[in-house]
Amino acid sequence: MTFRDALAPTAAEALRGLADRGVTVKVLTGDHPATAARACRELGLDPGEVRTAAAQPADPEAAGEATVVARCTPEDKARIVAALRAAGHTVGFLGDGVNDVAALRVADVGLAPRSAVGVARESADVVLAEKDLRAIGHAITAGRHASGNIASYLRVTLSSNLGNVVAMLAAGLLLPFLPMLPAQVLAQNLCFDAAQLAFAHDRPGAAALRGPAVLRPRSFLRFVTGFGLLNAVADLATFAVLAFALDGPDAVDDEAVFHSAWFTENLLTQALVMLLLRTGRRDGASRTPGPVSLAAAGLAAVGLLLPPSPLGTALGMTALPAAYYLLPAVVLGLYVLALTAARAGRGGVSRR
Repeated sequence: MTFRDALAPTAAEALRGLADRGVTVKVLTGDHPATAARACRELGLDPGEVRTAAAQPADPEAAGEATVVARCTPEDKARIVAALRAAGHTVGFLGDGVNDVAALRVADVGLAPRSAVGVARESADVVLAEKDLRAIGHAITAGRHASGNIASYLRVTLSSNLGNVVAMLAAGLLLPFLPMLPAQVLAQNLCFDAAQLAFAHDRPGAAALRGPAVLRPRSFLRFVTGFGLLNAVADLATFAVLAFALDGPDAVDDEAVFHSAWFTENLLTQALVMLLLRTGRRDGASRTPGPVSLAAAGLAAVGLLLPPSPLGTALGMTALPAAYYLLPAVVLGLYVLALTAARAGRGGVSRR
C-alpha cells in the first residue's frame, strides 16, 4: 500500500509564471529525496541533484546551488533560508505546517495558505485567501508594477525639479526681472504634478517585470544630478534664444513674453521627461497610448494653449508670436537627442 499527496492543481502554472518573472524556486522538504524529485518532475521543475539537509554546505554562497533539499528538519529549513539571505537574495518562503514556522519567520516574506495550521498563519507575513499558488505571481507582478512606477516618479520629479531650480537661480542672477511669477510657478507645478498622477495607472513593459527594481542611492543620485543639469542646460538654452537669437522689439525686456515662453518650454520639457525617463517603457507593440502618454500629451497641450487663453492673461502671460515657437522647438529637439543618449548609458534603478 502506498500513499500519495495530490499536487495543487495550479502549482505547475504558478511555477512557470514565477520562472518567467525571474524568480528561482527552491524546494525544502522533510520527505525522501526520491519523493521530492518525483513531485518536482510532475510539476515541470528540474530537480537536478537532490541533496539532503545533512549534505547541504554551510557556506552561504553554496546555499543556492541545490534546487531540492530533502530530509529537512525545521532548523534546516530556517538555516538554508538564512543562508540564502546572507548570500544577498530576497527570500520568500511558503509553508503550511508547524515544521515551517522557523523558516517563515526567518524569510524576508513568509507566506502561508489559509488552510495552514494556526501557528504558521500567525508567523506568516502574507496569508493566501485560497490555495491558488498563482496568487504569488500576481502579487509579484503588482509589486514590480508599483516599484517601477515609484522609480519613474522619483526619476522624473527629482531630475526635473533640480533642473528648474538651477535654471531659476541662474535666471534670477542674469535677468533684471523675475524669471517667472509666483502664480505662474504654482500653475506650472500644479499641471506637472497632476500629470504625474498617471504613473499610478501605468503598466510598464515586459522588461520591468523580469526583476525587482533596486534603488542604488549613489547611482540614483548621479542619475538625478546628470539629468537635472541637462534639463537646466535646456532651460538656459531657451533663455539664450529669447535673449539673443530672436528678432523683435526688446524680446528679453518683455516680461510677459519671457514668462510665457519659459512656461511653455518648461511644460514641454517635463512632458518629454515623463515619456523618456519612465521605467520599462513599452516596446511599441501596442498602438494604444497608455496613461502616461496621454498625460504627457495633455501637459504639452496645456503648455501651448494656456498662455494665450484668458486664464493665461490673468496669470500675467500673453500669446507668443509664431517665430517664438521655432527656435525653442530646435532646442527641445536637441534636448530629446541628448536625453535619449544619456539615458542609454546611465541609470539609478537597476533590476536583478
